[in-house]
Amino acid sequence: MNYQKGENRQREAMKFIIRFQRKNGYPPHVRDLCEGIGIKSPSHAQKLLKQLEDRDLITRESSKSRAIRILDAAYEFAGQAGRRMDEALTVPLLGRIVASQPIPMPDSSFNYYDAESFVTVPGSTFSQADRDNGLFALEVQGDSMIDSMVNDGDTVILRRIENAENGDMVAVWLKDRQETTLKHFIRKDEKIILRPANPAMADIEVENPDQLEIQGRVVMVIRQYL
Repeated sequence: MNYQKGENRQREAMKFIIRFQRKNGYPPHVRDLCEGIGIKSPSHAQKLLKQLEDRDLITRESSKSRAIRILDAAYEFAGQAGRRMDEALTVPLLGRIVASQPIPMPDSSFNYYDAESFVTVPGSTFSQADRDNGLFALEVQGDSMIDSMVNDGDTVILRRIENAENGDMVAVWLKDRQETTLKHFIRKDEKIILRPANPAMADIEVENPDQLEIQGRVVMVIRQYL
């Protein structure tokens, strides 16, 4: 095997992983990597991930399908901006979002934190569009999004949006129920489906889209390590 060709393939895979993480707020699955860099074999993708891991560019948890953590050296290897903390952003922490079955909230789930609550994140992680539209943070309660690498106690960074694309992980306010939740957004025919990333939990079907208010799309997940 040509070493230079192999390294170029690794660099291509690393660039894709960084782009995917920045866009979605969680790392890619093996099948995402296959589609993203145009390879057919999942075993080839696994081999690439092992090579990146051996080069100390990523770490992985073998028990989870999306458990890829990008290490600082990966950004230089991929020729992309890294985590420069001198460009840190201060993002307001506005409250708690439920990632399970929705629970009632008095008026909004985003109003019990004081104005000085915030999280600090690397500014280079976010696009200019993310910054221009406004970022905010929410603590996660519940386990309905665990297969998308969002666990109870994690913090999600969201970009303020009013309209979502299919598959986006969004914070939504269900007006008729006065409830809030974090789910994947799917538009099907005339209704909206809010889909958990946990096979033990059912979809929430919203027959009247006017009863749903999209408040933000997840662009980063900050893991809570115990």
